[in-house]
Parts: sequence; C-alpha cells; structure tokens
Amino acid sequence: MLKALRRQLARLGPALFHLLARTWRIRATGPLPPEPAVVAFWHGNMLPVWKYLSPHQPHALVSRSRDGGLLTDLLERWGYTVIRGSSSKGSKEAWTGLVAAARQHRVLITPDGPRGPARVLKAGAVVAARRAGVPLYLCRVRCSVAIHGTNWDRFLIPLPGAAIDLEFIPLEIPADADRDTIDWLISQAEQILNVG
Repeated sequence: MLKALRRQLARLGPALFHLLARTWRIRATGPLPPEPAVVAFWHGNMLPVWKYLSPHQPHALVSRSRDGGLLTDLLERWGYTVIRGSSSKGSKEAWTGLVAAARQHRVLITPDGPRGPARVLKAGAVVAARRAGVPLYLCRVRCSVAIHGTNWDRFLIPLPGAAIDLEFIPLEIPADADRDTIDWLISQAEQILNVG
C-alpha cells in the first residue's frame, strides 16, 4: 500500500513542480548564455535554472534512472529536448548526443551529477564545450526561501513565491586547450560555482 502511494506521489511530482515554479520570482544577472553554448550548474540547484531557461527551448542531459524519468517528464512539459544518459548508463550515446546538440543549441548539464559527490565538478561540461567549440556558462543560484532534500545533492526546492537570483558567468574554453589547461579550467569552474 505504501509503495503504491509513493508511486502515485512520484507521478504527480512533475505537475506539482510545474505549478510551484509558476510562483517563483527569478532574476538573472550576467549575460544570457547564447545559442549555442553549454550551461553548467550544480545538480541540487537544477529546478530554477531549468525553469528560467525554458522559454529558449534548450537541450538538457538527464540520467536514465527512475528519477531521471520523472525529471524528463517535467522538462518536456517545459519545452526541453532531453538527452538521456550519464557516466554510468548510456554514456557513449549521451556523450555523442550532448556534443552534437551543443554545436547548435543551449545544452544544460549538471557536472556533479547524477550521483555526486556534490559540488565537485567532473570534466564533462568543460570537455563538451571544447569539443563542440562553444562557450561554457556557469550558473550560480541563490534562493530566499526553500527546503532541501536529504539526498547527496541537498536538492533545492524553492517555496511558493521565492525570490531566486541566478548569476551567469562565461568561461572561455580555448579550442586548442591541452590536458593541463582542461584540468585548470575544471578547477576554475568548480571554484566559481562554489562561491557564495
């Protein structure tokens, strides 16, 4: 009985988040990521960034997990094209789709997902931007009132009417960046996202 109830609540999740997001007051500073570009932000902060950029019909990388299926429902409701896969499942297909999409569209990625560790930047966002030949934009998130999940990423759920500040920061990825430069850029991007 309890399992059935949990499944029903999970199915309602995308619709509830869709309604909740309509009450948020989102303000953005910094340049809007152009098209094409890769946009990176922490896994726990995904909802307000996805909501803010939804009018621009971007692409998003989402894992093939059960939670990823629920997130896909929400993102498709918001007009996204979803690329399914992660470092653990469907990685080759996801990587190919991600780089191809980034050459023409805004592609959103959570570089500490889908399993963490939280706020530790994996190479994917930087390498994808370099291979696609597009800029990388980092997005920091601050929220006035929210609750946090208990999972590894402390998933941010802004409460109704929350004021949310997004800050977009461009990070140029040289086309000729070597391994040492990529490692330095990964370190820089992680530091930028962890400020504040």
